[in-house]
Amino acid sequence: MTYLETAAQFYSEVAQTPQVGLCCVQSTPLQLPGLNIPLLMQEMNYGCGTTVHPTELANQPTVLYVGVGGGLEALQFAYFSRYAGAVIAVEPVVAMREAAARNLEVAAQENPWFDLSFVEIREGDAFNLPVADASVDIVAQNCLFNIFEPDDLSQALKEAYRVLKPGGRLQMSDPIATRPIPAHLRQDEQLRAMCLSGALTYEEYTQRIINAGFGQIEIRARRPYRLLDCQTYHLETHLLLESLDSVCFKVGIPEDGACIFTGKTAIYAGSEAFFDDSAGHILQRGIPAAVCDKTAAKLAAIKPDEIIVTDSTWYYSGGGCC
Repeated sequence: MTYLETAAQFYSEVAQTPQVGLCCVQSTPLQLPGLNIPLLMQEMNYGCGTTVHPTELANQPTVLYVGVGGGLEALQFAYFSRYAGAVIAVEPVVAMREAAARNLEVAAQENPWFDLSFVEIREGDAFNLPVADASVDIVAQNCLFNIFEPDDLSQALKEAYRVLKPGGRLQMSDPIATRPIPAHLRQDEQLRAMCLSGALTYEEYTQRIINAGFGQIEIRARRPYRLLDCQTYHLETHLLLESLDSVCFKVGIPEDGACIFTGKTAIYAGSEAFFDDSAGHILQRGIPAAVCDKTAAKLAAIKPDEIIVTDSTWYYSGGGCC
């Protein structure tokens, strides 16, 4: 079998016999007033973080969710967009589509506000999304794209870019590796299907996103996910995997490169009331200003004695320099 066939078989099995904590989710399901998540849906929460960011969900966006899983995040997105066809969930595995449909039927019984028409489950995959160009506001995926080989990942990212409206957002949660994963693990198809051996490094992952055309990336969370220990995985030293939640915007890439926000701020400590770099960034004396990593480096180089750049917090929720 190809690695994608191995992954499909694996997720067909866990759709029929849920494995609680399969992906060691580091965040509890989003709690919202009037949102009741069925127990089985929680048990099938096969993600490594969350893609549902309430600040991005104003004005009832149309959401394309890639890899429906147990339907949990499709239900959460529907909470914010309550109309027929608001959430399109694309899933290649028959058993997973069937399990998600059953879970959503239970959710409709437990949530008076939820109508089954809000979520449409379609057969399809990340490489050929069954929607038109520039037709959705958000594309989301949780712990799926890390399974793909690098070239397949690039294809999936370009496909997400295709279906997004201008200014639309790709919201993802994936494991990343703190150093390159050795070949003997990358070639293990079962480990890859389990989200343990396909992860790229942060630098490789973000560069693939930029190469697909996304001009702005915002990191919403970066946290420890899983440890690949020496004994079990035949490594010289332990290898830490991290979970990365990101929001990537379909905007043009500036001439000087894409903007990546990781929670850095710039603080002007000079003698004037403010500092203007004549490139659109004005810093008031003593007041931290959110900046992308690119701008942070430029400002620090301009006045290294007067501009303090804080470290990445690995959390950013909007309102920065670009």
